[in-house]
Amino acid sequence: MNILVTGGAGFIGSNLVHYLLQDASKELGVSVHKVVILDLLTYAGSLSNLISTSTDPRHIFVKGSITDRELIRQILNDHEIDSIMHLAAESHVDRSIARPDDFIETNVVGTFCLLDEFRQYLDAKNLRDSGRFLHVSTDEVYGSLLAGDDAFCESTPYAPNSPYSASKAGGDHLARAYYHTYGFPVIITNCSNNYGPHQFPEKLIPLMIHRILQGESLPVYGNGENVRDWLYVRDHVRALTMVLFQGEVGETYVIGGRCEMKNVDVIHELIQTVRELTPGRAIKSPEEFIQYVPDRLGHDYRYAIDPTKIENDLGWAPVENFSSGIRKTVPWYLEQEQHSV
Repeated sequence: MNILVTGGAGFIGSNLVHYLLQDASKELGVSVHKVVILDLLTYAGSLSNLISTSTDPRHIFVKGSITDRELIRQILNDHEIDSIMHLAAESHVDRSIARPDDFIETNVVGTFCLLDEFRQYLDAKNLRDSGRFLHVSTDEVYGSLLAGDDAFCESTPYAPNSPYSASKAGGDHLARAYYHTYGFPVIITNCSNNYGPHQFPEKLIPLMIHRILQGESLPVYGNGENVRDWLYVRDHVRALTMVLFQGEVGETYVIGGRCEMKNVDVIHELIQTVRELTPGRAIKSPEEFIQYVPDRLGHDYRYAIDPTKIENDLGWAPVENFSSGIRKTVPWYLEQEQHSV
């Protein structure tokens, strides 16, 4: 299979490229002939995330935007693309509050450009029955849960509460519409909060690790009681690969770690883990570190995912719990700190 991965130089995208080229064959028995990465290399994307696969002859990088229809068309034809794994997105809620126009352009318009160009390409090549378009989205499209509410599942109504989640919902709806209108081979996934190596430091976990190592205060929104479901990135990209090769066209799969935690508890565990992995280093207590700050506008209280469908249908389950995943994540950031000195 020749796969186009959009956003492949970003956090989840680069971990996906690593998995496709290095682990998918031996773990899942799937064959990947070529992986073409399309990434604009904005603030969250970096070629340094792809160093370990850059010499693989199956790895091809193209710098460009998913709104550039001529470039998309050229990539599809030049590389005889069979499937697209669409991860390119603006993804930070705070940035979406400050500049929502960027999110509409990338997450809605960009998704439309990919869908429409791939639809025309598959029709021209008579590949409709074999092609796949995997649209990777977020659990934030479902809105916010209260403490006793059932977790999100594939039939949960959409109720996005931020410009970011609304723009991702728009992309989801376009993908679904292309399946129902054109018979286009779409599969949608909605995942919970990811963490792991290569994550951009504006996100909660890498930001907090950096500040712990620097001895800086740890800003926590509101009272720190907001709940998220955490998913180690390698578990996520394995799920995405299984969905691409084994999932049913037209279906949605929600992917979560069955790991709900309050933000303040996440930070406590990060402090403890950094302390354990850096013996001899002076690490302050949570009470000394944590600084509560005014809450984010429209801050969703709780996200949770029920991944029963992907577990039953595809046999996927997360390998890592939060403690084991964090102990694989923190050393990567410690290594980055050493290299930057």
